[in-house]
Amino acid sequence: MSVERVTMAFAGLMVLLSVMLTIWINDNFIWFTVFIGANLFQSAYTQFCPAAIILRKMGFQSEAQLARAKQHL
Repeated sequence: MSVERVTMAFAGLMVLLSVMLTIWINDNFIWFTVFIGANLFQSAYTQFCPAAIILRKMGFQSEAQLARAKQHL
């Protein structure tokens, strides 16, 4: 799986988790949801995403890298 897909899956999971925490634990967890949304918004414009940096260090490749590797086969 690519960095982009794992990042989207992770963001979706965190949004769902934060909504569940808001509903079942404390209303202040809504700020976690706001933080996730703000991070997604800023990363769309700045191309800076801490989760993607960590995933790349873990060995995940971008869609472009995977496409180039597939062409060389």
